[in-house]
Amino acid sequence: MKSRIAGTGSYAPAKVLTNADLERMVATSDEWIRERTGIRERHIAGAGEACSDLAVQAGKRALAAAGLPATELDMVLVATCTGDYPLPSTACLVQHQLGATKAAACDIAAACCGFVYALSVADAYVKAGMRHVLVIGSEVMSAITDWTDRNTCVLFGDGAGAAVVSAGDGERGILSTHLRSDGNLNELIAVPGGGSRMPPSEKTIAERMQCIKMKGHETFKVAVRNLEEIARETLAANHLRVEDLDLYVPHQANLRILTAVMERLDLPAEKVMLNLDRYGNTSAASIPIALDEAVRAGRIKDGSLVMLGAFGAGLTWASALIRW
Repeated sequence: MKSRIAGTGSYAPAKVLTNADLERMVATSDEWIRERTGIRERHIAGAGEACSDLAVQAGKRALAAAGLPATELDMVLVATCTGDYPLPSTACLVQHQLGATKAAACDIAAACCGFVYALSVADAYVKAGMRHVLVIGSEVMSAITDWTDRNTCVLFGDGAGAAVVSAGDGERGILSTHLRSDGNLNELIAVPGGGSRMPPSEKTIAERMQCIKMKGHETFKVAVRNLEEIARETLAANHLRVEDLDLYVPHQANLRILTAVMERLDLPAEKVMLNLDRYGNTSAASIPIALDEAVRAGRIKDGSLVMLGAFGAGLTWASALIRW
């Protein structure tokens, strides 16, 4: 038995923050941001709009696309690093709001790799006997962004994407998933404050330790190398070549990173899904948002060979190969 993606959905908050808006907040410019990141604008959650709210909207759309009532779900997985609360899990809040009364629910914490990690978990549970798993990547990155740091505040946006993973027969479905990590590089991307290592205090708040910190130059080099390596490993495991791919859907982090990966893999632009110019880096939400847009735009059709590729804090990196 294979697991297959039966439906996708996505949601972005109504508020849009443009590069011109950021020019009025920090010492930056539209040209500087576009040249270094490829981002023009990003969506920002409104007042009172939390991670679970975005996740529920994306989940509803994925369920509608799959033609599946929430009561048929066996599990809800939410990949996020910006959940509503330290506990309970955001997935439990989503399970309740969707009315998925028979579903187990838990969060997956793998930062920008979270959706692919969660997809791998869903794949395993379906192969073990579950029928339907809802996988959601949802983030309110604006909640952990230092809006005084021009190097990071230009990067992130908020949003959610979802996929219904269901049992299926035949050759179509998730062919393989590949997960990696290297905790030795944990300091490259981190939110140092707010946990048990550095609990909230006047000092951590004053030093903005509850906000995301990045070592961009070092991250760039590692990201490009790991994305290329895991893509080639995934294809080799399935006895396929880069030329066989119909679409590559990478984590939408930075255009320079993605351009470098495309060049290393010799992937033409028409075979790569890019939308970070309109969303920025939405962490675990970026791949499912891009995947849903690709489906709705007709770039993914029955029989398409689709690869997902992600990297993020941990460090973690991951891939998935899907025959649609």
